[in-house]
Amino acid sequence: MSQQHAVPEVRRNTTTLRSSDIWALLGAITGALSLSWLIYTEFAPFTGVVGFVVIAWVIFLGFYATLVFFDERGPAVRDRIASVAVHGLAATVLLALGFVVVYTFINGWHALAHLNFFTEDMSRASSEQGLDEGGMLHAVAGTLIQAGIALAITVPLGLLCAVFLNEIPGRFSRFVRTIVEAMTALPSIVAGLFIYATLIIGLGIPKSGLAAALAIGLMMLPIIIRASDVVLRLVPGTLKEASYALGSGQWRTVWHVTLPTARSGLTTAIILGTARGVGETSPVLLTAGFASSLNLNPLDQPMTSLPLATFNYIKFPQEVMHARAFGAAALLMVVVLVLFVVARMLGGRAPGQLTRRQEHRRVLRSLRDAERFADRADRADRTGAAPAAHTDSDAARAEPAAEIKEHV
Repeated sequence: MSQQHAVPEVRRNTTTLRSSDIWALLGAITGALSLSWLIYTEFAPFTGVVGFVVIAWVIFLGFYATLVFFDERGPAVRDRIASVAVHGLAATVLLALGFVVVYTFINGWHALAHLNFFTEDMSRASSEQGLDEGGMLHAVAGTLIQAGIALAITVPLGLLCAVFLNEIPGRFSRFVRTIVEAMTALPSIVAGLFIYATLIIGLGIPKSGLAAALAIGLMMLPIIIRASDVVLRLVPGTLKEASYALGSGQWRTVWHVTLPTARSGLTTAIILGTARGVGETSPVLLTAGFASSLNLNPLDQPMTSLPLATFNYIKFPQEVMHARAFGAAALLMVVVLVLFVVARMLGGRAPGQLTRRQEHRRVLRSLRDAERFADRADRADRTGAAPAAHTDSDAARAEPAAEIKEHV
């Protein structure tokens, strides 16, 4: 029997990205940019960056489909074109978002570089004075007060409504869900007009931060309800069934099982609602008015927010006011980012993950249970009424009490 030489194994490449894919992508990008530049400069009287990007994008997809067709056939070509289109659109959105953020901070940096921009209001500054006078303290305070009042109203109502929609099905819940979905697309000016007509004109309440907070809350409420409803639907039904099997009632299950499991998603729902309301301008303009001085009383006098200050100052012809407007917009981004971070820190824990205080309370409850079992065992020993097996069981369960005390 002849000895056969073993053929060395060739290591297979398990990655989905090949060198031909990279060359096809680079070639399509180069060809699209070159042809678009040629069309813009030689053949067509087109101008503008947006039009150039759109034309280059369409040409790029055509070139890429042609190059991929040389190596692939049928579904593979469609799959690669769809993948490139989706990733390209995602990159375009990220670039647009980054451009907005960078452009805002660059134009507002001259105002942000002054400390008085954060510690003073505009009561003693005019549009002709430099950036070393006046600031956005009144707008920051107004934004935080209005957002705080709106959150204090909408978060309990929104979560309760979402729990109602999930736990009590029926005709009325379907009707409420339909109304909530319709209110999600409610224009902000309509919310402002509703509060203006009912509270300011109808009830005679003056323009104030409270009226603006109610208008903002009217915009935030359907967002929080809709997002919370979706999150609560994702809670596994087996967790609820296990809670019911242990003897818990419906609302105890909601409080101790459903809401803690969906904590992270509910935090995201609140963040989405806050981002929707804190950037509104027209409801605040209709219900709170505009003021250049600091007002910490939400029940009386006009109260300015950062979006309203940006809207008002950008209308001035002076470059100084334009810098203040962009600085206010940059401050609004920072405020939203800070609120997002705080919300994630408070409610972003995983299901079942407890804080130190909650861990301490759980240990104390375990200690009380152990002491109760020990007292029951002592009473059983003194009276002799309990069966021996029962007494032994209680005594065995009371043994960890000392260990729990040491842990506390």
